[in-house]
Amino acid sequence: MTIPVLPLDRYERIVFFTGAGLSAECGLPTYRGAGGIWSEYNYEDFACQRAFDRDPEKVWDFHDERRRIMGEAEPGLAHRVIARLQQERAGTAIVTQNIDGLHQQAGATEVIELHGSVWRVRCRCPDGLQENHDQPIERQCPACSAYRRPDIVWFEDPMQEGPLRAAATAIAECDLLVSIGTSGVVYPAAALPQLARQTGAMCVEINPEETEVSGQYQVNLRMGASEALSSLWPEVAEMSR
Repeated sequence: MTIPVLPLDRYERIVFFTGAGLSAECGLPTYRGAGGIWSEYNYEDFACQRAFDRDPEKVWDFHDERRRIMGEAEPGLAHRVIARLQQERAGTAIVTQNIDGLHQQAGATEVIELHGSVWRVRCRCPDGLQENHDQPIERQCPACSAYRRPDIVWFEDPMQEGPLRAAATAIAECDLLVSIGTSGVVYPAAALPQLARQTGAMCVEINPEETEVSGQYQVNLRMGASEALSSLWPEVAEMSR
């Protein structure tokens, strides 16, 4: 496979657009396809507001287990490379569909989380949105007695306008988009990379498998995230090890 030459000094505004495939290198399961979470669990029982209203304890059992697994994971080399590039290049943005917080754990400070974070919860209190890493979590708020809800976008939830707008702006203004480990089937997030192509950005897809949106990218690297980023920018990868 020919690795393209992408000198960092050629680009002023880089966006990394990441999905579950990035964290798969860290031992976290993906959501779709063989072995994915939704091949084993029915989202209607565990990951929608209707399920939560019907049986919050069952839904929290599921999410506490997800929090436990994610809490044991460590950022991979790819996470560290992305964080270092953001630290060293002011025009670098990170847009993620992941809810695991591994970008932040790797040192990233500004991450646009399209689907929220498993490490935040919310309830009906005025200040009910809180960061929380307790395992297991205290499921009912001591102030209002309501069940806390993970601050993530479940199936059938609308996307939060703030992160979606911020992501669209960053991608529309970038001159290099690097998409890593995303299936390209979850909308409206899947439509965002089209904005970069429409404005003339160089678009790179990193994914071991072809996706439904592979044709939107000028470069397709059929390899894992850490291998691909190490091949694109070996000096940055070496400093991130």
